[in-house]
Amino acid sequence: MANPTSACMSASWLKKKFNTFELYAIDVITGRREDSGAVVFAGFLQALSYLFSAITQARLWLYRERILQDHPLGCLVVVVGNLTVGGTGKTPVVEKFARALRDRGRTVAILSRGYKSKSPPLWRKWWYALTHTAEPPPKVVSDGVTVLLNSEEAGDEPYMLARNLPGVVVLVDKNRVKAGAYAIKEFGCDTLVLDDGFQYLPLKGRLNLLLVDKTNPFGNGFTLPRGILREPIKHLQRASYIFLTKSDGRRDAELEETIRAHNPGVDIIECAHRPKHLQRFGLEERRPLDDLKGRRIGAFSGIAVPESFEKFLKDLGADVVFTRRFLDHYRFGYEDFVDIFSAALANKVDYIVTTEKDAVRIADEMPCPVPVYYLRLEIEIIRGAADFDEAVGRICFPEQARPGR
Repeated sequence: MANPTSACMSASWLKKKFNTFELYAIDVITGRREDSGAVVFAGFLQALSYLFSAITQARLWLYRERILQDHPLGCLVVVVGNLTVGGTGKTPVVEKFARALRDRGRTVAILSRGYKSKSPPLWRKWWYALTHTAEPPPKVVSDGVTVLLNSEEAGDEPYMLARNLPGVVVLVDKNRVKAGAYAIKEFGCDTLVLDDGFQYLPLKGRLNLLLVDKTNPFGNGFTLPRGILREPIKHLQRASYIFLTKSDGRRDAELEETIRAHNPGVDIIECAHRPKHLQRFGLEERRPLDDLKGRRIGAFSGIAVPESFEKFLKDLGADVVFTRRFLDHYRFGYEDFVDIFSAALANKVDYIVTTEKDAVRIADEMPCPVPVYYLRLEIEIIRGAADFDEAVGRICFPEQARPGR
């Protein structure tokens, strides 16, 4: 009979090995590793990336030529997405857009695929298939009044959006056509916002808002798995509007020239992710950002670009005495916090800071011997519109935005 403890240890060992390999692959893709092994591995990934690019372009051609059909739902569909994997700061933009649409009287639903959300067990899927003729409904993360699922069931971003957006429906399903039809029928929604939907072609957006991370627009220029591009750079032409995110306020003429070369007439709206305050995990307590100045803090994150988060803290005057980095969307375990809190106590930090996206993955019952705060960020328009409301008005309500109307 197998030893349960031994099996658990083996699973933990395999998870750590996989995480180590994934981090190594990320280092190769981003150019952090340049040893001989990394060069060989990069060559293998580059060959795969040519194949991936060909498949991506063939799929787009099939939809463009109407060989594969999209499915209009008869309402305003706003797509928010990016050409690259992770790290463009998409969730705060989706939140800000949905809030502005809600405040202008739209009945809004956010449709997400729920990346890394917990799937129901296989037996439950089989039982549903045996006892129902229709497909299962999408997960309702929020009905616009109540948040109904936690971050593990919903996924990090859908849960964050549901928590921060009362009055907005949030649904999770890989089939966004089904989820959109459900939002219209069950909640009377007239506006659908596709979170991370630029590559989701079955539901065509009336407006395609493409986010480009100004600090790392296109990585090394290769598609997956050699680079971070989901599509070739030339697909900038598919965007209705382009948001340059994580801006420091200085214009990047070369980047804008690249964008214009592929999409000459597109409107470019430049924005920054501004930290607003520190929010205590599990409590209502807030601290102003000035409180970071001169403080000894620890930082941990499981996001695509941890460097930007850590830079925020240092720019705000914090003395970051230790950091812990995990894979994007990493689900923290008890042993991870043992390590984090041990390091915090050993380094005598004043408190620990993480991101809002990471904070939703901390179990509510987790004992915190050192205070934990997360950094609340919001989007601010720098160029291309006076403010976010004007941008929303110009994009989604063009008739109202005309002079004299």
